[in-house]
Amino acid sequence: MTPTDSPVIPFPVAQRERVRVFDTTLRDGEQAPGFSMTRAQKLRIAHALAELGVDIIEAGFPQASDGDFASVQAIAQEVRSSSICALARCQRGDIETAARALEPAARGRIHVFIATSPLHREHKLGMSRAQVIDAAVAAVRRARELCADVEFSAEDAMRTEADYLADVFAAVIEAGAGTLNVPDTVGYTTPAEMHERISYLRREVRGIERAVLSVHCHDDLGMAVANSLAAVSAGARQVECTLTGIGERAGNAALEEIAMALKTRAELFGVETGLRTPRLYPAARLLAQITGHAIARNKAVVGENAFAHESGIHQHGMLKHRGTYEIMRPEDVGFARSQLVLGKHSGRHALRERLAALGHTPDDAELDQIFTRFKTLADKKREVFDSDLEALALGRDAEALGPWRIVHLHAASHLGGSASASVRLLHEDGSQASEAAIGDGPVDATLRAIGRAVAQEFELIDFNIRALSEGGDAQGQATLGVRHGGRELRGRGISTDIVEAAALAALEIANRIERSKTDTAAPAAANLA
Repeated sequence: MTPTDSPVIPFPVAQRERVRVFDTTLRDGEQAPGFSMTRAQKLRIAHALAELGVDIIEAGFPQASDGDFASVQAIAQEVRSSSICALARCQRGDIETAARALEPAARGRIHVFIATSPLHREHKLGMSRAQVIDAAVAAVRRARELCADVEFSAEDAMRTEADYLADVFAAVIEAGAGTLNVPDTVGYTTPAEMHERISYLRREVRGIERAVLSVHCHDDLGMAVANSLAAVSAGARQVECTLTGIGERAGNAALEEIAMALKTRAELFGVETGLRTPRLYPAARLLAQITGHAIARNKAVVGENAFAHESGIHQHGMLKHRGTYEIMRPEDVGFARSQLVLGKHSGRHALRERLAALGHTPDDAELDQIFTRFKTLADKKREVFDSDLEALALGRDAEALGPWRIVHLHAASHLGGSASASVRLLHEDGSQASEAAIGDGPVDATLRAIGRAVAQEFELIDFNIRALSEGGDAQGQATLGVRHGGRELRGRGISTDIVEAAALAALEIANRIERSKTDTAAPAAANLA
């Protein structure tokens, strides 16, 4: 039997070891350009990480600035369910500052580091092998005097001589380090090399049974998650990662990808984490909201397309059994459900399913006609929305406007007070409707005014804005979700003005409701005649 033919032997749950999740979103992640956060924002992320079940939260580098010190201290004070970690160079001042920042913590950890590779020893530190070991040992000893939990990182470990790295680790274990971190600082290594290095350290480091081996991978060659998983396979029992993989240069290993790989392939890795995985997507969304950096649609696990299917073949399979094209349940990472996205690759099965959800049940002949018009429209549009489908089902031109359109819109915000908006709408029959309203903000006021103008009540359940281009005149797409008459309806609007985009989205919903009333009334009138 060849290695590829070998059966996967499942690990009984009772035999699965625990892998600690060490999150460094607030330290290494925040170092990425454009990802700086305020203290209040860091606290929100820290609470989200604690709710997610992260074992250790690296809250910052207290010696770096007064702001970093204050953030670490605040997180140590407020977050009680996770260990709070502070980074320090192998310098006495750094270590003592880290210890002061961690004083309020229920469980604190000092994380000391020094570079060990020949390149760093010669060109960055100007230190010999012996001097690096002496500095590492002194730092760990001082940290242990101030904190019971000490982690040691050998910066650029994967480009460090294996035998020398083993000597460094043996020395810091003797000095009191409980966790030994093996960083692939520049994202240079491969999974095979990582597996070999971790296996070597487990065999050769004196006293290794008294410490936990950890791994910290960067994504310069796109292998951070693969390298982290290879380390776990070889016996590492802590992974260092960040939400959505943010971090220096190309970023760090993505927490959500590691978590779901270990969970989905538990029979292969034989380990488990303490993460509450349904909190993954909310945590990732919070990070995107705070930093202003949207999650890529195709991002594994938490991207908008992670559980979305457009291909007709895939949609047909999904309608038969979700396991045909999904290896994870969307609910397990925090999504409400899978999505069958209708586009030019979609087939009849998905179209019929979506029409039924919208309240339309055409017979086979009608479906054939709708499907032909749907394909024509899908060739023109990137995505076909519910309003398009309803227009097709009702026999209208899906790209036609109306019956209402906006002829005037004015919105104003008042500092320290409410906002106001006024609208004037024109109906295709020539009538007009004008209304004004106040609200919590200009968007809220505009929605209220449009609702009054068309005599409809919208219960807002979802609202988001997404930039479609770059620059000061970037277009934004507003997406609204409302509840009306027991149904959830969605509308979209695009404009360089976010209030106008929201108004157009609301008008799309109002027009859908109006059209549905007209089309249900028409058959009744015909019967009366």
